[in-house]
Order: sequence, then structure tokens, then C-alpha cells
Amino acid sequence: MEYYPLPQPEEIPEREKEDAMGAYLMMFAAVAIGLPLPVINLIAAIVYFYLNKSKSRFVYFHSLQSLLSQIPTTLINWALVIWSLNIFFTDRIISDEFIAYAIVAGIANIFYFIFSLIAAFKARKGKMYYFLLFGKLSYGIVFKVKENEMGTIENKPPF
Repeated sequence: MEYYPLPQPEEIPEREKEDAMGAYLMMFAAVAIGLPLPVINLIAAIVYFYLNKSKSRFVYFHSLQSLLSQIPTTLINWALVIWSLNIFFTDRIISDEFIAYAIVAGIANIFYFIFSLIAAFKARKGKMYYFLLFGKLSYGIVFKVKENEMGTIENKPPF
């Protein structure tokens, strides 16, 4: 299996840094077109990923990590939207479970927002930034983690 070394910030062209940064800014897609539908963000992330994955491994990594992290955020937000619409159209009383879920969803969105902005800022500087769950997965897919004959990992992610 072939593996690829990490690019250094000074080796990355400015355009690729901007493209990598743009992957994290897809979270604003729904807001930009004025829709309260969380699936718009996921669609924007998918389109951005497929349009930019062949540019460089740096852009590919950031686009993939952004896309993978957008999936659970979209699912959390969709559940909240569906639950809210169900309450609205059936004239149900807002339950404690709904309030708790809305608070958890809000906190998850705030964390996603903060970490995406940090990742966008780091990508613009040509640096790698690894999300807790999706960084290692994205790294393994893009940079191809390699084991040598002795069973030790040669292209191990730096976290």
C-alpha cells in the first residue's frame, strides 16, 4: 500500500489553503440561503467534497473531515426539527425530554461551530487540525496509514 507524507504549511499553495478552509465554512450554507433546513449543510458539504477531493491531499483531508463531521450534526438537527414540527402540528405540550434534547442539540451545534471555525483558521494557515472522532478516520483514508514488516505503523497520525 502506498502512503503519502503530510504536507508542510510552506509547501501548500494559497489556493489550496483557501479551498481547505472553505470545506469547514459549508456549515453556513443553509443560513446563507435563508433556510432552516439542516440537510442543506450536508448537501453543500457533499458537493464541496466531490468538487475538491482531487485538488490535493490537504484539501481532500479537510473536505472529508468536514463532511464526516457534518453527518451527525445534521442528524441531531433533523431530529430536533422533526420533533418540533410534531409538537407544533399536533398541539402537544413541550415535554422535559424535548427541552433536554434541544439543550443537548444546541450545545452540540455550538461545539461544532467552534471547532469548525478553529479548523477553518488552521486550514487557512496550511496546518492540519484533527477533530476528535473524524480526524483519525480522515487521516487514514487520505494519507494511507502503513504498517511495516515488524508491525509498527510508519505513517501514523500525529495525535
